[in-house]
Amino acid sequence: MTATLIDGKAFAAGLRERIAGHTAAMKERGITPGLAVVLVGEDPASQVYVRSKGKQTRETGMNSFEHRLPTDTPEAELLALIEQLNEDPSVNGILVQLPLPGHMDEAAVINAIRPEKDVDGFHILNVGRLATGQKSMVPCTPLGSLMLLRDHLGSLSGKSAVVIGRSNIVGKPMAQLLLRDSATVTIAHSRTQNLPDLCRGADILVAAVGRPHFVKGDWIKPGATVIDVGINRTDDGLVGDVDFAAASQVAGAITPVPGGVGPMTIACLLANTLTATARANGLPDPEGLTP
Repeated sequence: MTATLIDGKAFAAGLRERIAGHTAAMKERGITPGLAVVLVGEDPASQVYVRSKGKQTRETGMNSFEHRLPTDTPEAELLALIEQLNEDPSVNGILVQLPLPGHMDEAAVINAIRPEKDVDGFHILNVGRLATGQKSMVPCTPLGSLMLLRDHLGSLSGKSAVVIGRSNIVGKPMAQLLLRDSATVTIAHSRTQNLPDLCRGADILVAAVGRPHFVKGDWIKPGATVIDVGINRTDDGLVGDVDFAAASQVAGAITPVPGGVGPMTIACLLANTLTATARANGLPDPEGLTP
């Protein structure tokens, strides 16, 4: 058996088309969504992400504002810029590219962004609202993963889901979203005992551990749906957290790396910017873009 490929690249392209349509409709009302991205320092991977975000933002008809600061920028200067963006009515979404240089307090920077403009969904108020089932901004990678799961499986109700990874960016919010869709969720991590056995019971397996080929083919329940969030640079190029070749012989469906979850992250950032714009202007949430 060979698993069905879950094509995140194609889904993301369709999602961006829908976002462009919503954006055009907003522009007819005299509203143009605006996304501000702040990059501190010269991290090459971050520079690539920021360029890609800016390009895709403009392609959907939104305004893109980029702010590049040197590595040695004082934290106070970054916080002052965030406050300026908080007050700017043309900016609906603010994203500070992580990681930040070592002299900056990431939590302080993230929590300086107004929750309603926090399109990464990392602000402590958005985290709390998501955990308690209230309307919030939702982190982009878990939101994209949820969209792919719903598109492939339909209802997730009653499914057994294992999330490997407990990060604030992916693991924890992914578990919250799966719970919201009435899946039965286990969060596993590097210290989980009998991890392979735990995974073998999962109808849905989400790998977000940051280790190349960590999840082996024989860990996967036959017919399970596997979402591989990992993007690991190796001598063989980009690989995921799942041993794709082995897993695709057992799973019912699997996301490839690259071309799976990755493209969904930026598309969902644009979706969140559109949602934030709608909420700021008293409009209903655009259909199909929020959990």
